[in-house]
Amino acid sequence: MKKKPSIFTYLFLICGCVLIIFPMYLAIITAFKPTEELTKSIFAFPSSFYLGNFREVIQKSGFLNSVVNTVFVTVVSCFGVILVVPLVSYAIARNMDKKRYYKYLYYFLLIGIFVPFQVKMMPLVQVMSNFNMLNVPGIAVVYVASAVCEGVFLYVAFIHGVPGELEESAYMDGAGTFFTYWKIIFPLLKPMTATVLIMDGLWFWNDFFLPLLALNKTPDNYTLTLFVYNFKSQTTVNYSLIFAGLLLAMLPIMVLYVFLQKQIMGGLVNGAVKG
Repeated sequence: MKKKPSIFTYLFLICGCVLIIFPMYLAIITAFKPTEELTKSIFAFPSSFYLGNFREVIQKSGFLNSVVNTVFVTVVSCFGVILVVPLVSYAIARNMDKKRYYKYLYYFLLIGIFVPFQVKMMPLVQVMSNFNMLNVPGIAVVYVASAVCEGVFLYVAFIHGVPGELEESAYMDGAGTFFTYWKIIFPLLKPMTATVLIMDGLWFWNDFFLPLLALNKTPDNYTLTLFVYNFKSQTTVNYSLIFAGLLLAMLPIMVLYVFLQKQIMGGLVNGAVKG
């Protein structure tokens, strides 16, 4: 017999919803209010949907350039992740039980998941500076390298659930290793690929600390998070413009997440079951 959720469970869920929805409500209504209306009441719903704040943010110098930079970093980084991580994971998953070096490599990469960014940020920036990578293409390369640890963890568990007989049949037909991977194994990784793409895409689009350390010197290199950060410092009293900028930065990736959240959960569940 199913046990009914207690009143404390419902209270906990309600509190969680309030903590998430209330800040979002404030951000949205503030962005649609002119400054005069905002000073009268912070919590009241706007009398009309005022779009002047959004127009002013879009017309600001550097906004469109920051959009282009963010799209470039996100797309190039995601492409690099899908090009590199499944290949590395496939090699590890199929060889870690035969050769101990692959198992050591797997555990070495897993350790990287537990290293906080604050620990490695200064050495990372120093290396980027030495290789002249304190720019938009350079940060895309760093994102790909940073995504390897978690990506390998997810892919290896998923690949372990793919029957090895598929590869044996391909080898018997004369197929090489790369052809077998690309034509047979990689299409089967679609659920996990969708999960990794969306999770990493959210990270690349919304990341603030690495762009702050690597790109904050030159406005031409600003991403959207940096644009909002520097825009905020220029308009410290105009909260309507600040929240309008935040909404414009969040909107594309929020829409993407709403439409693709099923793929995220599906990939994670399949990976857990197969692992």
